[in-house]
Amino acid sequence: MGQWFYAEGNRQQRGPLTSEELIALYQSSRIALDTLVWRDGLAQWQPLRSVADEIGLVIAPPPAVDAAPPAGPTPPPIMEPVAPSPPRVPGFDVPTRTPAAPPSYTRAAAPPPPKKTSGCLVIGLVVGLVVLVVFAILAAIALPAYQDYVNRAKLVNAVSTLSPLKTQVAVFAQENNRCPVNGDDGFLSPTAYASEGVGAVRIGRFGEGKCGVEIEFSMPGKRALDGKMLWYEYDIERQEWSCSTDADRKYMPAQCRN
Repeated sequence: MGQWFYAEGNRQQRGPLTSEELIALYQSSRIALDTLVWRDGLAQWQPLRSVADEIGLVIAPPPAVDAAPPAGPTPPPIMEPVAPSPPRVPGFDVPTRTPAAPPSYTRAAAPPPPKKTSGCLVIGLVVGLVVLVVFAILAAIALPAYQDYVNRAKLVNAVSTLSPLKTQVAVFAQENNRCPVNGDDGFLSPTAYASEGVGAVRIGRFGEGKCGVEIEFSMPGKRALDGKMLWYEYDIERQEWSCSTDADRKYMPAQCRN
């Protein structure tokens, strides 16, 4: 009847078991008549002997005494001891409201709560990502501007270095009544003027009454500048210089941008 539990060594509960399994344990001497047992519906734990009839356990009578005791004074009658209330087994008391199963001895520790990501860490990651995006945008804007600045600085420096040629051309034209050319006294070959950003400088006549200096830029990889020209043109009669170019004027000296 029902599911049975028994106390092992008054410390651990075993079960649930059927009545037949409980009887088998007794017959195999694994439990004794004073072993505490319990089922749903019992107010408290009981020794096995007190529920023997309920589960159909046949308790064997004690062995018969063959020989009569020796003559002597009649001993006082043996009083059947009254079975004391079963000792309280820690954790075995059944609550007033009958549970579906006996109370357990220990309660399993609750699993630790899942770790939560720190709010500071999340904020830090977001801020770091925003900083990287902003840096990438600024780099995309600033890098081309910086490269333009470097290229303009190179060309302006190169053109400034060649500025003395303008004075030489003007003086030669006034003294010789003609335009000088590369190889004339004081003037080098075109490639002899090559420097950083400059591939060659040609000197000669640009038209009737006009001398000039042609500067060819050499900046490999810079399509807007490599192979482009800048012309300084000298009007002998007016003794005036003008400047023109086929390169992007943003790289040119101020006087050559108009």
